[in-house]
Amino acid sequence: MIIAVDGPAASGKGTLARRLARHYGLAHLDTGLIYRAVALKLLGEGQRPDDEAAAVAAARNLELDALGNEGLRSNAAGEAASIVAAMPAVRQAVLVLQRRFAARPGGAVLDGRDIGTVVCPDADVKLFITASPEVRARRRYDELKAAGTDIGFDAVLAEINARDERDSTRTVAPLRPAGDAHLLDTSDLDIEAAFRAAVAIIERHN
Repeated sequence: MIIAVDGPAASGKGTLARRLARHYGLAHLDTGLIYRAVALKLLGEGQRPDDEAAAVAAARNLELDALGNEGLRSNAAGEAASIVAAMPAVRQAVLVLQRRFAARPGGAVLDGRDIGTVVCPDADVKLFITASPEVRARRRYDELKAAGTDIGFDAVLAEINARDERDSTRTVAPLRPAGDAHLLDTSDLDIEAAFRAAVAIIERHN
């Protein structure tokens, strides 16, 4: 069984995808971390995130072990990842890795922004997780403050809106729900309620 979980930044898709993977005993891949890993490698080497040649080279040489780096969750990595992810050649390089992961025996849960539309268009179940920009900004703000990052809420909201704009208007694999995706708005749901709603959707397909 392949479960595709898509949605914008801070919608709760990653937390939900991990819960679903544990529940169904499936492997999980946060595909956003791949782009963050590429971006973090560039930043660590003093290269610009908009250097497409360097980004493609980093993507082609990426190992999944790199996805355990705590630095991937930083705000800088997220912003740079949004730039890297807009590059068609980078996305093509990453696509090979993502599809190889999805093809493992037994299936997998993948979350990202183009799983149901590009990476796994034939996924058994497709979920598109969303929430209002203000709710998502509050979640990200609380997360950053807990990690000791000194940033204001308005700045986080501006970054959320900017990322939404970049992700939804890029020419390759823009952020949008697949035609057969189930929409799940988590604005007023905690993780338990969102998890129950997602399981109910998946069970209807089994």
